[in-house]
Amino acid sequence: MDFSLLSSPFTLLVITLIIIGVLKVVAALHHTYFYWRNKRVPYLPNSLSSFTTGWKLLLGRISFADYCQYIYNYFPEAKYVGIMDFATPGVLLRDPELIRDVMVKDFEHFPDHRSFVDEDLEPLFGKNIFALRGDRWREMRNTLSPSFTASKMKFMFELISKCSEDFVNYLVDHPEICHAIETKEAFRRYTNDVIATAAFGISVNSMKDQYNEFYTRGVEATKFSSGFLSIIKFIFMRTCPTLAKSMGLTMFPSATSKFFKTVVAETIRAREEQGIVRPDMIHLLMQARDKKSDSVHKMTLDDIVSQAFIFFFAGFDTSSTLMCFAIHEIAVNQDIQDRLREEVRQHLAEGNGEISYDSLTKMSYMDMVISETLRKYSPVIFIDRLCTKRYELPPSQPGCKNVIVEPNSLLMFPVYGLHRDPKYFPNPDKFDPERFSDENKDNITPYTYLPFGHGPRKCIGNRFAFMETKILIVNLLQKFTLKTIEKTVEPIVFSKKEFTLQPVGGFWIGLEKRET
Repeated sequence: MDFSLLSSPFTLLVITLIIIGVLKVVAALHHTYFYWRNKRVPYLPNSLSSFTTGWKLLLGRISFADYCQYIYNYFPEAKYVGIMDFATPGVLLRDPELIRDVMVKDFEHFPDHRSFVDEDLEPLFGKNIFALRGDRWREMRNTLSPSFTASKMKFMFELISKCSEDFVNYLVDHPEICHAIETKEAFRRYTNDVIATAAFGISVNSMKDQYNEFYTRGVEATKFSSGFLSIIKFIFMRTCPTLAKSMGLTMFPSATSKFFKTVVAETIRAREEQGIVRPDMIHLLMQARDKKSDSVHKMTLDDIVSQAFIFFFAGFDTSSTLMCFAIHEIAVNQDIQDRLREEVRQHLAEGNGEISYDSLTKMSYMDMVISETLRKYSPVIFIDRLCTKRYELPPSQPGCKNVIVEPNSLLMFPVYGLHRDPKYFPNPDKFDPERFSDENKDNITPYTYLPFGHGPRKCIGNRFAFMETKILIVNLLQKFTLKTIEKTVEPIVFSKKEFTLQPVGGFWIGLEKRET
């Protein structure tokens, strides 16, 4: 063996780099496994069982919902559990009072969400209201809040109602597709049309024009969250943003980003040239852009595009999924469907055959059904906050000590786990709208029901999501009886390939036209 090779500068450099790499990996593993142990906090992973369960998730052997339920139930008596988000220390809060403190009472310590991508790397996603932090988030929240007042909801009601009527009338005119309909694909077309008109001021009918660019770009934009390679790319962009930027990696195809930027730019130009004033999101953002202030961040086209896009993204995917789960339960539970239809019939009679925004808000049983849908099938499995100031947590359980949460630590709220905890929601797998009746809803333990979060960072579009969902259900119940078919899977089995709640095989029901 030629030992002279070992003394060459290049070989020594390679050996040194390998040793440094191994030491860094060992240090990272030590940090991961001993950070919370040294603080005497119940933590994961702390056993072969939790390690194995984590790998089952990565290998697609269990669903993300099942994994989150496993974490939530691992320490049933603990107020919180220590976790690691890659190399970032995190705390999974299980105690409702602590959740209240972090989300509301001590919000100044936890005002931000964690970053998913660098805004310079992916401005389409990185500059939206969900991702913004500090003063820039407050400015954007104040700018967008007027979009969701009662008066704006009333204005948008007419636009959304038209989209819903067009959608349901298309189904009435095409009975051949109603015998077995996959509602996710269908409802994404409806929500696509709703957001196009409410946020972008553009009229689209995605049932008639099946391949309109708004819809196809929406499908492209939501693909990033599915598939193993997409998830790996997403993790790489989060952990190595500089390298990802140098490689030209983005969350969305460049054509998708270009499309939304072009649409917004042309809409703004047309409104400025023609003096068009439309009380929607684009108009409010244009007003904010034109304000002169040294203390406020100057609004750019990328800022406006990012807000419009996140509104589109949330509506296209999250709202359509809410509608799918609601319609599934209505089809499975005929007694609930009958009671809902009677409520709709009463309001139609009072409104001379029309449903107004005011009558929609008075549909109490409809509210109960959607609220229970959001409980059983929460739109998000976890909600997060990022610590910005040192914060002291009380002992996690008897025998433990107070714990200091350092800045940049992550706090996680297990929405799915709380919603499925029999301590707070007895018989949690049962779909029971009565949990949210006037007589019962005050008995729900505060801060155990978090479909839209809570506090200053509560989802800004929650009322909008309720409205577009209720209008759709009203129009469907008027024209159809919703039924289960051979392809309907009940109880729902969640996909092991998605990080959101999606059923294996899709959402399938049948629509039987009613005589009116």
